[in-house]
Amino acid sequence: MVQYLHTMIRVADPEATVEFFKLLGLEEVRRKDSEGGRFTLIFMAAPGQERQAEVELTYNWPPEDGRKPEEYTGGRNFGHLAYAVENIYETCERLADAGVTINRPPRDGRMAFVKTPDGISVELLNAGGAREPQEPWASMKNTGSW
Repeated sequence: MVQYLHTMIRVADPEATVEFFKLLGLEEVRRKDSEGGRFTLIFMAAPGQERQAEVELTYNWPPEDGRKPEEYTGGRNFGHLAYAVENIYETCERLADAGVTINRPPRDGRMAFVKTPDGISVELLNAGGAREPQEPWASMKNTGSW
């Protein structure tokens, strides 16, 4: 038997990342601080999907000896997270209004890519298939990598 549990990503700024996922419509479902292990786990899920499809945000606390915290680059070969959204245009507008760069705009009415504050790619797919292309999205160019 195999059952999907969660996807884990390491984050440098847990509160900024929680706010990012809230913009997508996810909610914080639980949080655990480990004093001994010096980390915090924050689990995010879409409403009604707790314990089914979660993202685990792992925040490793800074070293007690004053060393710099580890920097996470390239997601350690992590690909991307993917979420179906009810309306790709409304979701991208909400994200853009909050200052999130739409790296791959939903020109086709079906797919977009954005990044978390830690540079993890997130694919957004319009639930139920593509919407009619609409401006300003249809003529937007890609920005950066995704």
